[in-house]
Amino acid sequence: MTHLSLSLLPARLLRLTRIASPITLARRYTMAAPNSPLAKVIDEVKVDILTRTQEHSTIESLLLRVSRTVPTQEMYAYAVQASLGDDVYDEPCTKVLEAHMAKLTGKEAALFMPSGTMSNQLALRTHLKQPPYSVLCDHRAHIARYEAGGTAFHSGAQLDYAIPANGHHLTLDDVKEHVVLGMDVHTCPTAVIELENTLNGTIMPQEDIIAISQFAHSHDIKMHLDGARIWHVAAETATPLKELCDPFDSVSLCFSKGLGAPIGSCLVGTQEFITRARWFRKMFGGGMRQTGFMAASAAYALTHHFPLLSRVHALTRRLETGLKDIGVHITSGAETCMVFFDPSPIGVSYAELVARASKLPSPIKLGGSRLVVHIQTTDETVDDFLALVRQLAQEKRDGGFVATEAHAKVNKPMLSRMLDPIGYAGTSITGYLSLS
Repeated sequence: MTHLSLSLLPARLLRLTRIASPITLARRYTMAAPNSPLAKVIDEVKVDILTRTQEHSTIESLLLRVSRTVPTQEMYAYAVQASLGDDVYDEPCTKVLEAHMAKLTGKEAALFMPSGTMSNQLALRTHLKQPPYSVLCDHRAHIARYEAGGTAFHSGAQLDYAIPANGHHLTLDDVKEHVVLGMDVHTCPTAVIELENTLNGTIMPQEDIIAISQFAHSHDIKMHLDGARIWHVAAETATPLKELCDPFDSVSLCFSKGLGAPIGSCLVGTQEFITRARWFRKMFGGGMRQTGFMAASAAYALTHHFPLLSRVHALTRRLETGLKDIGVHITSGAETCMVFFDPSPIGVSYAELVARASKLPSPIKLGGSRLVVHIQTTDETVDDFLALVRQLAQEKRDGGFVATEAHAKVNKPMLSRMLDPIGYAGTSITGYLSLS
């Protein structure tokens, strides 16, 4: 991967704008007389939010979601060197990042976004020109389940869902079964096919993506990729981002999930597409001002955190192996950073496991049947979790639990993944929302 550095910018753009800070001005000038009405208003407005939160101090013990990663001190130190330009007027650090992302993915242009949801929704809004139109996607897709009906609201588009026959990923046969072609006035023609890679931690084979893309383009259908976690695919398969993104007309890539930046996503595509998407970004309220520190955080994550994903995948596989050895049923194995599991064969419920994990000396936060390993998950967290599961299994055996044939036949990886993609089957714990 090309090293992205602020050194690519002219030195004059990296110097902080020479303006006096508000604190300096407050000390220099009397802003309000003591006990005056203005002084009282000023006191009411003041707030101190710099409290060290639990999230900041326990991130390494989360097996819940990759979006819980937090920026490091090194990332902060790098980010504060960024320019203070205005993104609406071509902020230079953001422009360098966008150019890097376009080159990295083999596209003509890129657009920095505050979130992956906005990247997806702007991509669809930009592709969809004249109704009637529909978007075909996997029924587990983020745009289908976790973007608040945005496709209908923003684009007036119908979402058509396809359930993979193989229980793992969509194939061309699945697409052909659900795609809407032709000019029948009773139907809503497919204008965009949206895929997600990874989806629930699983990698979609590139040959299936290419086959779907060729079919789509032969029928003048656009292809969009929700590549929020495409970094995991690149790390696991050693495939260049350009090759992974080539079959698509547009791709959304997230910096804040697996890579640990505090905010940010990037949408890539043709120059014409990105120019129009920028217009919609403004319309959606996504135009931002001093984005340099956000872009710098993303750049730091690309350079320093992306190489850590291979360790994440290895740790996830170790977690899966440990659970299997204890007798836990794996409903979907570790392809990248997620494991879906069912502890019922050892007589343990999700609710019991979640409750006990939260009471460990170093508490572990869980979210049901899905376990997520991220760049800040420690080996000790995985060891502690496996030790807890092992202890619970022994307690159940000591209490007389005997695995029956029914327990042994728990074998529902496809059903579990299809009906419960986030991982809440069988748990009454609803306080942990796992929407990473």
